[in-house]
Amino acid sequence: MGCNLKDLATAENIDLASLAGQRVGIDAFLTAFQFLTTMRDRSPQGDGGPLKADNGKVVSHLMGFLNRTATLLNLGIRPVYIFDGESPELKADELASRRARREEAERIHSEALAVGDFALAQKMAPRIMHYSQEMVDETKQLLDLLGVPWVVAKAEGEGQAAVMAAKGQLDVVATQDWDALLYGTPRLVRNLMSDGSKQHGRTVRAQMIHLDGMLQTNDLTRSQLIDLAIMIGTDFHPGIRGIGPKTGIKLIKEHGSIEVICQVKGKDVPERLDEIRNIFHSHPAVEVEDSALESGQVDVPGLIQFLQVERQFSQRRMDNALDKLREVGLVREGGQTSLFSF
Repeated sequence: MGCNLKDLATAENIDLASLAGQRVGIDAFLTAFQFLTTMRDRSPQGDGGPLKADNGKVVSHLMGFLNRTATLLNLGIRPVYIFDGESPELKADELASRRARREEAERIHSEALAVGDFALAQKMAPRIMHYSQEMVDETKQLLDLLGVPWVVAKAEGEGQAAVMAAKGQLDVVATQDWDALLYGTPRLVRNLMSDGSKQHGRTVRAQMIHLDGMLQTNDLTRSQLIDLAIMIGTDFHPGIRGIGPKTGIKLIKEHGSIEVICQVKGKDVPERLDEIRNIFHSHPAVEVEDSALESGQVDVPGLIQFLQVERQFSQRRMDNALDKLREVGLVREGGQTSLFSF
């Protein structure tokens, strides 16, 4: 999840309808994990895993992507999903740490199921969720059937999206990962895919954060923000012990850079500091033609075959999604393009 910049940001609640007509780059991997960890087996003797069709196929991710994408399209929003590419080598330690935590959770989960402790198993289940390559491919196939464009990043998905936003190919980046701001996205939307849901008794609202406003409010340059994040801790460095957001911002304003702060405080300068900075300043990204970001046609027969026939989606679920698309003219009536033709 990168560096938590919540304490520095001024987040404004927004109505999703305000994004109508705008091209929104969506972090596909974090979105998928959101669906997989919320739509899961919570039955009394369930293992807490993602929902499956009777034929054993996992469907939680597809349920989520179908419903939320149809909602966005119904609002006139133009989604573009960004999938992670190869993780930078600098992230190896963080990935190893995540893997170790997941393996420990898998051990506890397995032992809990063995003794019938379903409550513990369900508690552990979100920690062992895996967005497999098969699920990734299924998601891309669903998006193709919906006529929604997608991009595979060269490295980090939120970094790719931020680069595209800075170039003007995207109007806004939607992710829960604060690092998108470090990568330079002018506008970040959080909670896009959970807007309107309930968490801890409260309704979740989508929130907009403007990078320029954040820098001005905190009297920082983007380079200083990146240095501050590195001191706090990112996916590429664990941070400098004893420096949190409040202390860090005071130090960066007073001394200007990590090197000077470390000299004054008698701390070691982070290894490979310039490489870490460069990840944020010049994140590797694939070139994407503007034409590849245009929406296509909704393939209703294909959706029915893929979701309803092969994965046992209910008629009601299909109708709910297709009705949203039909309301805004994305489903042509007549011939074989309408659900009512079947």
